[in-house]
Amino acid sequence: MGKYDRLRDHLKRQHAAAVELTFREIELVLGSMLPHSAARPEWWANIKEPETKNVQQKAWRDAGFDASLMGRRERVRFERTG
Repeated sequence: MGKYDRLRDHLKRQHAAAVELTFREIELVLGSMLPHSAARPEWWANIKEPETKNVQQKAWRDAGFDASLMGRRERVRFERTG
């Protein structure tokens, strides 16, 4: 199981068009800490390439979501794609 598979599975269980989670909530889902680089917006980028090398991005994209860092609040908004 990959590090971000739990996030993917958590998002797949959501029914809302958008889900907001704090870093702490994401860490609880993952069972581990996010890296310091998660504080940068580019870590949450939604590059639309079929084979992304960013394992974190693959997790939310496979669940059908795009992600965006919400300012400096350590909060992420996941929005359904399509």
